[in-house]
Amino acid sequence: MKSLIVKRSVVLDGQKTSLTLEDAFWAEIKEIARIQNVTVSRVVAGIDATRKHSNLSSAIRVYVLEHLQEQGRRTSIGPLGINSQSPRGSEWGPENRP
Repeated sequence: MKSLIVKRSVVLDGQKTSLTLEDAFWAEIKEIARIQNVTVSRVVAGIDATRKHSNLSSAIRVYVLEHLQEQGRRTSIGPLGINSQSPRGSEWGPENRP
């Protein structure tokens, strides 16, 4: 199976920076930029400015994950896409997750 990890470049503070990201994370960061009506470079610069100890590609993955988790909380969709408001939602507590 071919790797979905691709090197991409963005400009941060006037310098070209290489990122190694899976297609799914790249698509999500582009969507976040579209929603915020800013460039991908601007979103990545914000992530870069606030990251702690991880490399930039890892920081982007964590940012995307946290963004998607927050979106899930707003729509009441829990893990595995189960609506937490449904009667069956309660059976998917932490002790019952696969």
